[in-house]
Amino acid sequence: MRLLFTLLFLLVTTPIVFAQANADCTIKYNLFKGDYNAKNYDAAYENWMWCMDNCPTLSVNIYKYGIKIAEYKLENAAEADKAAAADLVMRVYNQRLEHYPKDKGSIYDAIATFKGEQGAPEEEVYSWLDKTFKEDPTELSPKNIYKFFDIILNKYKDSDTQRVFDTYDEVGEAIELKREYYTKKIDVINAKDSTSLSKKDTKNRKIYQQLMTNLSIVEGGLDQKLASISTCERLIPFNRKNFDANKTNGVWLKRAVSRMYNKECTEDPLYDELVEAYVHADPSPNASVFYAGILMKNGETNKAMEYFKRAVDQETDTYKKAGYLYKIADILRKKGRKSEARNYCYQALDLQPTMGRAYLLIASMYASSANSCGDDVVSKRMVYVAALNKARKAKSVDPSISSIANRFINSYADNIPTTKDLFVAGVKSGSIHKIGCWINETVRVP
Repeated sequence: MRLLFTLLFLLVTTPIVFAQANADCTIKYNLFKGDYNAKNYDAAYENWMWCMDNCPTLSVNIYKYGIKIAEYKLENAAEADKAAAADLVMRVYNQRLEHYPKDKGSIYDAIATFKGEQGAPEEEVYSWLDKTFKEDPTELSPKNIYKFFDIILNKYKDSDTQRVFDTYDEVGEAIELKREYYTKKIDVINAKDSTSLSKKDTKNRKIYQQLMTNLSIVEGGLDQKLASISTCERLIPFNRKNFDANKTNGVWLKRAVSRMYNKECTEDPLYDELVEAYVHADPSPNASVFYAGILMKNGETNKAMEYFKRAVDQETDTYKKAGYLYKIADILRKKGRKSEARNYCYQALDLQPTMGRAYLLIASMYASSANSCGDDVVSKRMVYVAALNKARKAKSVDPSISSIANRFINSYADNIPTTKDLFVAGVKSGSIHKIGCWINETVRVP
């Protein structure tokens, strides 16, 4: 009978205990959250730790907010307490991984950054970066993308070149996915009425543009790192050696073709063989663009234009379609078909107005035509004014490429008509000047 009464008592009281525990969790949570929002991390600490100990699954915010509290405690800890404070930071990360593993990639990346800041050995930092990379390369922060590839390059450049290339390609693809994500975010904001943008939109656009800038910097750094082992002299024999084993491997072929195209190794017969295999293994829009390029190189212009059209028509994503249009423009530029190349640039810009590199491509074609599109000093130098305008436009629509755009701007600014040039030619500053030939554009005299 006593056992029966005990069981009945537990059945009645257990829900009350659980309800009380849940209520306590909610109260403690709201108390620490209030102090957190007020940035009073010392006051938030006790209630937050109670939540960490007693209700670890109440809300992911226990960890999102908690990491800030733990980092604050570490930053302000006495030297003797630093190790314990660092352990607390790791406890937050580990407990979040245990109870909220959905965002493992971003957490691994954060741990890698934390370990690096704490002076952990490179191998330990690398282990967390590698976990991030294997979970989702797009979760690597720009800084960690660079660090991860640098470690891979130093470890394997002499023993496993393929691994170096594969890692470069995969982090490059991750960068492109990140760039696509932020570009689309910026385009949505830019599509709004500029006179009624909210403070949040303005702030977010600035954040996205800075992230895009960081990605561009990292991408440039990766290219410099890889430059020593990605010359045509090394790429051609390397790809030749591995071609037979990868003739039907669409991913390998795509990367091999892209590397040879970017390094301008396209005159070697192997490039044509790789593209032919690529378009058969993966008849994608990207493959069609490359295949059209070799058709054009071989004089099959009409067929090439069909493949260009096919590539664009195949793609439904506007961001990717803009990328293909830009690539077509670049191929046409290399063949000297500048007017057509410019048309494709503008088509790309219609789909992606923030594609600054399309304006830079137009600018470079204008500048290369200075001698052929002018009859005298002033008319030739006015072509550089048109090029300068495009370079400035590139920078204004896409601040992430400011570094390279500034190089274009400085170069073109050095070549515009001088005051003396205008005086000798009797041309008034501020007047309108029509540039002829294929450019056919009106600009204002500086």
